[in-house]
Amino acid sequence: MLPKSAIEKHIKIEDDDITVIQHLSNAYPNVSKQKLKQALTYGAVWSSVENKTLRIRRAKKIPPQHSIIHCYYNPEILFTDIPAAKLVADEGNYSVWNKPSGMFSQGTKWGDHTAIARWVELFGLTQNSIAQRPTFLVHRLDRATSGLILIAHSKKMAKQLSQLFENRQVTKKYRAVVTGKFPQSLVGQLIETTIDSKKAVSLVESVELDKDNQRSQLIVEIKTGRKHQIRKHLSGLGYPIIGDRLYNPEFQDPNRIIPVSQPDLMLQSCYLQFVCPKNKVTKQYQLEGDYNSK
Repeated sequence: MLPKSAIEKHIKIEDDDITVIQHLSNAYPNVSKQKLKQALTYGAVWSSVENKTLRIRRAKKIPPQHSIIHCYYNPEILFTDIPAAKLVADEGNYSVWNKPSGMFSQGTKWGDHTAIARWVELFGLTQNSIAQRPTFLVHRLDRATSGLILIAHSKKMAKQLSQLFENRQVTKKYRAVVTGKFPQSLVGQLIETTIDSKKAVSLVESVELDKDNQRSQLIVEIKTGRKHQIRKHLSGLGYPIIGDRLYNPEFQDPNRIIPVSQPDLMLQSCYLQFVCPKNKVTKQYQLEGDYNSK
C-alpha cells in the first residue's frame, strides 16, 4: 500500500511550448521545482509518444503535443537514503560492485536511482573518483541478496558479459546461513529440481557449523540461474536461509509471533569467475568474510 504522500499524475500535453518541468510544477503546485527535478533525474517521470513510453529526464525538454507525461512521485522512494554499493574492481569496460541488501537490480516506475546500474552512474563512479561513463545491467541479484554484481560500461561489453551468463560460462558461488546443523551427507551432492518448468541445479560445496549460534554457513555453487534458486533449494531440504521472508516457514505460520526486528536475508553472492571477453584473461572476484563473525 502506497503512502498518502505518493501522488501519481498523468498529464495530457495540449501546448507545445511548455517545458517538462513547467508541466510538472503545474501538476504538483505543493512540490518544489528542486524535488521535481530530482524526480526526473531519479527516473520517476515517463513520456508516452504514440505507442512508446520511455523515461524522460531533461527538465527543459518540450514534450510534443498530444503526448502524455506520467509522474510517479513518492518521496519515500525518491528521497530515502539507501546503503552504498562498494567498488570491488574497475576493469574499464566493466566494473564489479558489492551490492548491499535492499538495493534493487532494476528500477520500477517510481524511480531507478536505487537500482544498482543507475546508482553507479549517479553516485558510485563519483564517490570512487572514476570518470563518468554509461552503465548497463549485466545480470541480476534479488533485492534482499547482497554481493558481487557486474556493471558494463558499453553496450558491446554488456552483451558479451550477458552471453557468458546465458551460456553458463560464469562460475557463481553464494554464501548462505541456515538454522541448525546442515548434514555433511548433502555436501558435494547436486540438488536438482524444476523451477518454473526449467531444470535447476545447485551444489553445496562446503559447510561450517557455528555451534554457539546453532547455525550453519554454506558455500553454494549454482549451475543454473533460476529465480530464487538457492532459497527454494535450501528451504526444500528443510534448511531455509535465515531472514528469508518468502521461503522460511516461520514467516508463513499465522500463529507464530515474529519479532519486529529480523535479520536481512543471509545470502551473499561471494564468488564470480569467467574469461574476460575483451582480453581473454580469466577473472576471479571473491568476497572474503564470515556471517558467523558479524
